[in-house]
Amino acid sequence: MNIGIGLPIGDPAALLTWAQRADAGPFSTLGLLDRLVYHNPEPLVALAVLAGATSRVRVQTEVLLAPLRDTALLAKQAATLDRMTDGRLVLGLGVGGRDDDHRATGIDKHTRGRRLDEQMAVLRRLWSGEPYGEGAGPIGPAPARPGGPEVLFGGFRPVALERVARWGDGFLSAAAPSWAGGLFETVRAFWKEYGREGEPRMVAQVNVALGPEDVIDDARATMHAYYTFTGMADSMVADLLTTPAEIRAAIAAFTDLGADEVMLYCHGRDPNQVDRLADVL
Repeated sequence: MNIGIGLPIGDPAALLTWAQRADAGPFSTLGLLDRLVYHNPEPLVALAVLAGATSRVRVQTEVLLAPLRDTALLAKQAATLDRMTDGRLVLGLGVGGRDDDHRATGIDKHTRGRRLDEQMAVLRRLWSGEPYGEGAGPIGPAPARPGGPEVLFGGFRPVALERVARWGDGFLSAAAPSWAGGLFETVRAFWKEYGREGEPRMVAQVNVALGPEDVIDDARATMHAYYTFTGMADSMVADLLTTPAEIRAAIAAFTDLGADEVMLYCHGRDPNQVDRLADVL
């Protein structure tokens, strides 16, 4: 089982410390979430910096809100980062649900799923070296991974799970093990329905905070502020894993479900959590 670290967004300048400690430890991946109308660092820019400060760990968007972005530019940015990291980029993609993010970009929230499907058709074509279209040639550089970086899709609804089989390489689940099992089964069923070879890569995400009470309090406050828009912030904060036993149990549960990787998403800003989490594994 691969174990990754989801990076906190409260102090972007501290993320180099997080990344270098994770790269020196047992962790497989660094993940970073995406918002526009918020104080988080822009993930592709931030992960480019972190990739340059590390040598081994993958860098992963969790998830990048692709419909908010220009497709041709996103193709170039992702291919550049994939090429310059020798294939360490994992592009987690989703549609987003915040009204303010869509309002700020002028994108119609109600068409975001259809827009993502249209974007994927263009991205896959461009990453394969084909021209953009009439009057516009290919958009390079060529990514390190043939056909483009690994793409994971996040989501819960059937249309999002089907998108994994249509366009992706795997699924990024932010659900608890009790719910994730059904999502995994649905993704695998769509994968077979579309005649895809092999198996989709399954990546799970759980929210954790490990350390003294002030670290846990910081994580709870950050989580609550971030998820207030959902109307379910209290219940989500209540599910925060705060002990080694809880974290080990979650990893074991996802292992039983056939997950390939578990991302331990840290909302507290104390970078010593990296070392504490390494001791849990």
